[in-house]
Order: sequence, then structure tokens, then C-alpha cells
Amino acid sequence: MNLYIPAVALGIVLCVKLPSLVRRRHSPVVRSVNAVIFLQASAFFFSAPPTISFVNEATGVSNFSAVLVYCLLSAYACACRVLLENWRGGVEALPLTRRRVRRWLWGHGVVTVLLIGCFVRGEAPVERRHDFETYYAGTPFIREMMLLCLFAVTAAAAAAAVACWRWARDIRGEASERRTPAGDMLRVGLTVLAVGFLTNVTYGAAKLAAIVAVWNGRDWEPLNRAAMSFACLGTLLVAAGFLIPIVGPWLAAQVFGPLRTLRALGPLRRAMGRSGGPGGRMRLPTPWSAGPGRRLTDRMTDIHDRMLELGAYCSDEVRARACDEARRGGGTEAESVAAGLAAMFTAAADARARGLPADGEQGVTAVRALRAAEAEHRDLLVGISRALGSVAVPPSGHGARGRAAGRTAPSS
Repeated sequence: MNLYIPAVALGIVLCVKLPSLVRRRHSPVVRSVNAVIFLQASAFFFSAPPTISFVNEATGVSNFSAVLVYCLLSAYACACRVLLENWRGGVEALPLTRRRVRRWLWGHGVVTVLLIGCFVRGEAPVERRHDFETYYAGTPFIREMMLLCLFAVTAAAAAAAVACWRWARDIRGEASERRTPAGDMLRVGLTVLAVGFLTNVTYGAAKLAAIVAVWNGRDWEPLNRAAMSFACLGTLLVAAGFLIPIVGPWLAAQVFGPLRTLRALGPLRRAMGRSGGPGGRMRLPTPWSAGPGRRLTDRMTDIHDRMLELGAYCSDEVRARACDEARRGGGTEAESVAAGLAAMFTAAADARARGLPADGEQGVTAVRALRAAEAEHRDLLVGISRALGSVAVPPSGHGARGRAAGRTAPSS
């Protein structure tokens, strides 16, 4: 696997976030996020075989890149824990958060010193770019260096996975009235983070299993190399978990929310389109490059225009009767209002298609009812669209208008 690919991808993310780091350099969360991305990218970059050869040749020390990568992994594990502490800690918990952060920094600082000490005391004269762990699994001090790093990284990843899972569970257990879209995105991000950290645990476990296999006289080098695949997968999941709470609310508000509303407005759009002439197309042109928000605005504007055109064919009697029936059927006030308007506009479209005469006075009353409902109820158009499939238009709605038309018609 080409380890430069995830390194470059993370480097691009870091460059994109660099302006945010400059603007909010005093924010512990921003600094921690950028530290995690930087250390993750560095670990992949220095783990690539060409970089290993270059570092070893430049320093003149065989396998110097091994201890460098181990130190970066230890720092990455520390940065993840620090980020979680800063992320979850609020203003009221700031002193406690700082103490926890200091403990993690000191703990992984000691681990880094021990890693360097073990490498200095041990002997690793033969450069190994692919199978360092299995080749030196029985070498004194080098063996302890590998075990110390893998245990530290695996333990930190396991602790981070448990912390993310518990936090996500706490958010899931909150009362429904306290839930927010941002909280839901945070819960999803924490769940993805927990899976990503568990994948990193798998990486550490695979490395440890390959080392133990060497002690028992077995060659599990394929498992040792496959561990990097787990590391790459864990990297992608952890990066996604950190990005979901940041990017998710924007996507929900600007992309997914409008798309859901557009889909919900489909029945109403088709009903209004059929009432507007051949083809039933909306009149407001929308550029092909327009985003979901612009398309939703144009769709709602067109639907409103079609409703106003049908106003002269509307019957407030139909609306009131359908609204009362929906209330008696157990519908909420918003659902009842939407059902009444859906029945009124359905009957109006039918009256227009049958060529019944328009009634300007009735149209004024219908428009007033529509405006009053819009001022009182949110997402009224979506409610009308959903009610279209279930409302039953009273047969007397336009029958009265038909009888009135018959009385004014000339006798034959």
C-alpha cells in the first residue's frame, strides 16, 4: 500500500484548515485538531519505505526511522486524547480539563523518552524497511521499544474508543426536547470516531500478534504488513469522525434539509403543475448549477404562484369541512389546517379543469386563509403536500357553485 496517499490527503486537509488555525490559534480544540491531523500525516509519511531509506541515510543510523515513527505514533495517540478532553470539556470544567491534558502530555512524554532510551540501548544494525517488527522481535531493548509503543498506542486508542462511545451514548439518552441537529451530528461523529479508534486497536493487536508469533517460531509477516491497512482505514474513520460534527450541521442545513423538503414537496408540485397547463412545468427557470437551497426557493415560489392562480376557484367551505374532519380524526392542529388547504386546492384544480366559473370573492377568502396558516404554522407547504394523498374532497364543495352556475345559465 502506498502510504504517501493518506499522508498527502491529510496534508491537504491540514492546508485547508490552516487559515482556521491562524484565526483561532488560542482555541485548544482547533490546536488539537490540527495536531492530530499533522501527526497522523507525519506518521504515514515517515512510514513509507522510500522515506525510511532517506531518513536512515541522512542520519547515518540504521533504522533511525523506526524510533522516529514510534515517537510520532505515541504523540498522535496523545493528541487524540488531548483533543477529546478539550472537545468535551466546557468552560465550567476548564481547570479539570487542563489537569487531564497535562497528565496525558506527561504520560506520553515519558513513553517517548523510554522509546528513545530503548533504541539507544538496543542494537539494530540491519536496515529493515518492511518487516522491522518481525525481524527484531527477539532483540533485547528493541523488542521492549516495540512493545512499549504498541501497548501505548493500543491502550490510548481503546480508551479513546470507550470515551467516544460513552459520550455518544449520553447524547443518545438525552430527552427528546433537548436534542438538536448539532447534537445529532456530534453523536454520529462520536460513533464513527469510536469505530475508527477500534480499528486502530486492531492495528496494534495485529502488530503484537505478529511479534508474539515470532517468539513461538512462526512467521506472521503477512499479518504484520496487513496491519497498515487497518491503520489506513482507522485514519479515514477518525478523520471523518472529527469532520462530521464540524461539516455535518452545514450539510444538513444547506444540502440534505433542502433536498428532503424538495422531495416532500413533490406531490404538491405535481398537483400544482397539472393545474397550470400542458406539461405541468414550473415557470421559474432555475440554473442547472443551482444548489439545493436555490432550487427549493424557486420551487416554493412557483407553488405559491400556482396557488394564487387557483384562488378564484377555491371554496372556503371545502377547506373548513376538511379541516374539521381531520380534527375529528385525531389530527393535530397543523395537520388539520394542512388537510383543509390540501382539499381546497385539490377541489379548485378540479373546478378549473371542468371549466367552472371563477369566484373572485371566494378567492380573496381562500388567500386570506392561506396567509393566516402560513403565519401560524411552519413548513405548511410540506404539510399540504403530505396531506394530498389522504384528503377526501367533499362532493358538495363545488356542487353549490355548479348549482349557482346552473341557475344563471340561460334556459333552452
